[in-house]
Amino acid sequence: MLERAIDAARQAGAQCVAVVCGEEARAKCGHLIDRVIPEHEDGAENVRSALRAFEGDVVYLSSDLPFINVGALRDFLARVPCGAIGMPLADAAAYESRFPAAPTHATVIGHERIANGSVFMFPAGSATNIIKVAERFFNSRKSLLRMAALLGPQLLVKYAFHKLRIDDIEHRAAAVLDFPARAIRDCAPELCYDIDDVDDYLYACEHA
Repeated sequence: MLERAIDAARQAGAQCVAVVCGEEARAKCGHLIDRVIPEHEDGAENVRSALRAFEGDVVYLSSDLPFINVGALRDFLARVPCGAIGMPLADAAAYESRFPAAPTHATVIGHERIANGSVFMFPAGSATNIIKVAERFFNSRKSLLRMAALLGPQLLVKYAFHKLRIDDIEHRAAAVLDFPARAIRDCAPELCYDIDDVDDYLYACEHA
C-alpha cells in the first residue's frame, strides 16, 4: 500500500516525497522516496513531523489507501482552490458501487451521504495552524463525543439535531485555521477507502 501511495504522488507531480515510517518500511521503500521522517510512538508527533516536512504546499496522504491511483489524486488536486485547504469527499452511493459489500465508511452530514477521504491539500503557510488542530483531532479520534466537540458549541448543537451541513464545517475550519477550507465533493472513492480494521484489510487483499 505504501508503494502505491508513493507512486500516485510521484505521477501526480510531487517534487519531493517524504514518509513517516519505521525501519521496516525504510528498508522496503527508502529507495523510492526523498526523505524518511523517523516514526514516533506518539501519533500526534507523527502528524506534527509530517506537516513540518516542507515549507511549501503539502499533499498529505494516508499510507493505508490500497486503491489510490494517480488519476483520482490529480482530479482532486486540480479542483482544490489555490491557497485553500482541501479534503476529498466521495458520494456514498458511488463509494458503495465501487466497493460492493465492503465494510461501510459512509457518514451522513445534513442531507448528504458521503465517504471522507484520507488525502489532504495543505497550502504553504498553513502548517502551524493545522498542527494545533491536528493534534487535538488525533487525541480525540476514539471518542465520538470529543470529536464532535471539536466543532464548537454551535455546530455541536446542529450536529445533535441533524442540521449540520458540510458548508458549516468548511466555515468553522476556515475560522479556526485562518485559511480557506474546502470539501471537494464527488471525488474518486479510491481516495476514501482506508484500512481501519481487519475487515477493511481482508476486503482490500481480495479486491486490490
